[in-house]
Amino acid sequence: MNKSLWQNAAAFAANAHRNQTRHDKRPYISHCFRVAMTANLVFGFDDPEVLAGALLHDTIEDCDVDYDEIIGEFGRNVADYVAAMTKDMRMEETSREIAYDQQLADGPWQGRLIKLADVFDNFTDSPMRTREKYITKAERILALTEKDEQLQGAREKLRGLMCEMATC
Repeated sequence: MNKSLWQNAAAFAANAHRNQTRHDKRPYISHCFRVAMTANLVFGFDDPEVLAGALLHDTIEDCDVDYDEIIGEFGRNVADYVAAMTKDMRMEETSREIAYDQQLADGPWQGRLIKLADVFDNFTDSPMRTREKYITKAERILALTEKDEQLQGAREKLRGLMCEMATC
């Protein structure tokens, strides 16, 4: 039996992030799994390419992986979703964030879906003292997805989480 696309993506992402940890010292890959689970279980998207993109969303930006490797392993759609989620870390921060927002806006809606799931997870996983940073990121992705009809349910879930955590 062949592994599914998302299973291959999970193994690839786990290997790529193998030596990385999050701010709380937990393995970084747990974030990638939670982003995929948020896209699926919270937002209701089960497309294998979206789930693979969610699992791989930080591999180009944070690992020794490039677009060509993703396209070779997982196809153009998944590679495009990951590329939409990848910041150009060579740029100065203010310019980088402006370029990143434009890249997300111009990219496939599935990239914006993954970003909603990423922000949702970062928000739930953030310590109270850093929550303000994630509120700003949440507001940015909510503005970028305002016209994406297929993302209205996901947007409502993120807004609901923000209200639940007393930020609305």
